[in-house]
Amino acid sequence: MVFILRGIRGATTALSNTKAEILMKTKELLLEMIQKNSLKKERIASVFFTLSDDLNAEFPAVAARQLGWTEVPLLCAREINVPNSMRQCIRILIHYNVEDDKQKIKHVYLHDAKSLREDLD
Repeated sequence: MVFILRGIRGATTALSNTKAEILMKTKELLLEMIQKNSLKKERIASVFFTLSDDLNAEFPAVAARQLGWTEVPLLCAREINVPNSMRQCIRILIHYNVEDDKQKIKHVYLHDAKSLREDLD
């Protein structure tokens, strides 16, 4: 079986800069990405999380660890403050080994982040 590394994107927004809110919204997004793409933990190569510069109460990778992703390499970063950028935004890029073509990948955007990719359902 041949696998190809693909990126699966996701984003959501938090209502406040608190640990509980960041973890809740990150878990919600991760679970939706898992469900829509039928992800298998053993095929995840790595996950890259970013937060808009106004979110700093918690690392979103903690949510992945709480979901049992203990063997997956995780990285968190804060985004630069770009004028008119989305506020209180959590973004995820999952590097995933797939056997299907990239057309079957389902990117997930929730809450106010849906406006970032209105072309997706």
